Amino acid sequence: MSLIVRVFSLMLLLLCSHSWAVNSVKGVRIWHAPDNTRLVLDLANAPSHKVKRLSNPSRLEIELAGVNSLNIGAVTGDSPLVKRVYASRTPSAATAVVIELSFPVSDSIFSLPPSPPYGHRLVVDLKAQGSASSASQGAPVSSAKPAPVVSQPAQSATSSRVTGRDIIIAIDAGHGGQDPGAVGPKGTHEKIITQSVSRQLAAMINKQPGLKAVLTRTGDYYIHPNKRPEIARQKQADLLISIHADAVQNRKAHGASVWVLSMRRATTEVGRMLEQTEQHSELLGGVAEVIKDSANERYLAQTVLDLSMNHSMVTGFEVAKEVLREMSTVAHLHKKEPQAASLAVLKAPDIPSILVETGFISNYNEERLLKDPNHQHKLAQAIFRAVKGYFEKSPPADSLFAAHKNNGRSVPTVMPTAQNRSTAVASSGNRTHKVKRGESLSRVAKQYGVSMAELRRHNNLKSDNILIGQVLRIP
Repeated sequence: MSLIVRVFSLMLLLLCSHSWAVNSVKGVRIWHAPDNTRLVLDLANAPSHKVKRLSNPSRLEIELAGVNSLNIGAVTGDSPLVKRVYASRTPSAATAVVIELSFPVSDSIFSLPPSPPYGHRLVVDLKAQGSASSASQGAPVSSAKPAPVVSQPAQSATSSRVTGRDIIIAIDAGHGGQDPGAVGPKGTHEKIITQSVSRQLAAMINKQPGLKAVLTRTGDYYIHPNKRPEIARQKQADLLISIHADAVQNRKAHGASVWVLSMRRATTEVGRMLEQTEQHSELLGGVAEVIKDSANERYLAQTVLDLSMNHSMVTGFEVAKEVLREMSTVAHLHKKEPQAASLAVLKAPDIPSILVETGFISNYNEERLLKDPNHQHKLAQAIFRAVKGYFEKSPPADSLFAAHKNNGRSVPTVMPTAQNRSTAVASSGNRTHKVKRGESLSRVAKQYGVSMAELRRHNNLKSDNILIGQVLRIP
């Protein structure tokens, strides 16, 4: 090989190496959830980074190889854990993204490859430590389970007083935060549809005597699918409904469907839970105390878990059939029977769970329908009617629904109309407030003459953070 060829090859190699090393930060996105914060650095190319954890003030310094500019694009979102995000030069003249923190945090930093609609990303997960976490959330730490909510309708002239606890429905808006879910042909994100339908469904449930809704997420942030059933369990839910919108490559596919846990996944979950003996008390309640002192602990635990999972699967299947029947009046059905799948969000052995696919966001016509507030309202109404109908027939023994059934009466339906579903203040003292720009939790509390603690408790908030457009129930 001649000297000229060698020199040319070396120059080409250096040029290629240099071009691969060049990188840039296109923007920083911050997503705040009740128990953690995620920052996402959008990058032109795959990142190579070093991290320094510094104090006084608490901050993370992320040195990015190949990034020469101090321009890191727009920083969107905020969090009580993060004071500010900016770029600076390190002593070695490299560029670093500095995350200045409100107090010490634990962190996890990792990169993600391109996944439409996003490119290369560096993800920074932050979680407050110990007492700092409690202080940041603004709520007292307690391990006690919440007391059941008891409905006590006013006594009428024609009927005796009927009491019983509310049936708690956990509503899970699929995806969220940096996870948009499926994206429609016109750019509609699944997470927007699921949150809108979930909020409307929750509003309907909360206006119905004997039912109470809790949301697994109250804003646009990400929760891992495995954690969603845990949130439902913490809220002592009787049923978990996960709302989604389907997507496939075939643009012609359309229609709604309802999914339940497959027997194969259920068997796997029971086996896994048997190995986690520290969770037996949480999963099995008082029975765990008997099992704990028994020589046949594993056998008894498996029996109870099998019975619990069987009950949850049967109940979930029956609720799924009711939902399909009601949804058939407002939407085309892609599948007319409940479909079984191995889905993480449905895996709780003690909570009947279903996943509702509201339609195919990948279909041009259904994307347009799913964006329509009137169609969203109809979908929420259908799911509400199905839930109410099921629990009227098969209510938990200590519930208001059971008390009415034992007295030969049905629970009166309070169905919001299309005209009043967006009203800021509801009648009969069931007031709500839609958060506007510039408002804080303390300002809303002062406006309605209630304490911040009452407002947090009434809305199951774990922090004082509220979002523009969020609907708060006023005690």
